[in-house]
Amino acid sequence: MKFARDTWLIFQRQLQLLLRNPVWVFVGVFQPVMYLLLFAPLLKPALNAPTQAAAYKIFVPGLLVLLAIFGGLFQGFGLIAELRAGVIERSRVTPISRLALLLGRSLRDVVSLLTQAVIITLLALLFDLRVFIGDLLLAYLLLALIALMTSAVSYGVALKVKSEDALAPLMNTVAQPVLLLSGILLPLTFAPGWLQGVAEWNPFSWAVDGTRALFAGDLGNDKVWQGLAIIAVLAAAGVYWAARQFARSVR
Repeated sequence: MKFARDTWLIFQRQLQLLLRNPVWVFVGVFQPVMYLLLFAPLLKPALNAPTQAAAYKIFVPGLLVLLAIFGGLFQGFGLIAELRAGVIERSRVTPISRLALLLGRSLRDVVSLLTQAVIITLLALLFDLRVFIGDLLLAYLLLALIALMTSAVSYGVALKVKSEDALAPLMNTVAQPVLLLSGILLPLTFAPGWLQGVAEWNPFSWAVDGTRALFAGDLGNDKVWQGLAIIAVLAAAGVYWAARQFARSVR
């Protein structure tokens, strides 16, 4: 009960800070919107899709996963600013759960990501994208798990390196191969066989395939449940590892 209350208090505080400056939600969604408006119209001939709506069913799910990955991986910069301002140091004298310090922040990031995902989805509806609400909600659950995992890992790494100069290249080094090996912008069915084999080891490629299956209305596709299971396990592992970093930093 105390843990739930602590998490709620941290979440409320972090959400209030976000709502005081909501421009960051729209800044985060700006690049995906540009992809949606300026890149997606080229996909119908490139993918030999029968309609533009079919091309969007391939592209939009990947774009949402891209948003979840990059939106989470760079949350650690805010925590470094809090470290420098002494916010984390002052937490040492409070009885609040160290896991709640992490989860409250990560849940704020999940809410921010889902808000951005809804904006992207609504814009895509203007381009004839159609998806069943149940499938869409399950896709949002998968996105939430990705955001939870990536933000928790980002916070854990930030506590380790304690420097924006070290965090930025480290996150970019991780993010770029993840992006290229997950088929986010284009399906990897067009890639050479060896590249597809390497991508099989990338858990985010399973998440992208699962999200695309949901947008296509294929709820029974194995990739949906495999992607959910893989990301759920990784999210739990990421939260556990990051919580240990908080416990070591706030004693």
